Amino acid sequence: MKNQQDQRLAWALTGSGHFLKESLQIARELPDVDLFLTRAAEEVLQMYDLPVEKLREQFRVLRDNTASAVPVSFLYQGLYHTLVIGPATSGTVAKCVAGISDTLATNLYAQAGKCRVPSIVFACDAEPVVTTEAPGEWVTLYPRRIDLENTRRLREFEYTSVVTTVAELNEAIALRLRERGAG
Repeated sequence: MKNQQDQRLAWALTGSGHFLKESLQIARELPDVDLFLTRAAEEVLQMYDLPVEKLREQFRVLRDNTASAVPVSFLYQGLYHTLVIGPATSGTVAKCVAGISDTLATNLYAQAGKCRVPSIVFACDAEPVVTTEAPGEWVTLYPRRIDLENTRRLREFEYTSVVTTVAELNEAIALRLRERGAG
């Protein structure tokens, strides 16, 4: 188990571009952040002209390239004080609600809960109408009833805070850092 002052923040990126640039900007402003990239995140980062090589200049980057999601073992070692998943696709949220851990992000979420590491999930599909930046344009989306229900259900999970805006994401991280006495 690491000392509290040595612990880091784990930040998982999924296949969502919804406020991706803003989420990464928040991560850049924080100390001691490691990025965990799902395979879908790597694809989306390229679509938004955010090369992994540039992210490596500021973050330790862990990729989803093992069948058993080996990087989750860092949670067992006490390396992380908080997990942020954001932006989180409706698929990631649904898997978290159903207890399915078949990507790096969902495996991190499951193991964080088992290790009692608080998670902050920035859910993309949380309102009946969502305007979001797609590569090269802004689009309006209409999340399905099941997507909205899964976001609501995830709010009930222990050690989990669900946020739906960039401002809420900032606030939840700031609160978590204050709780730890680091901010």
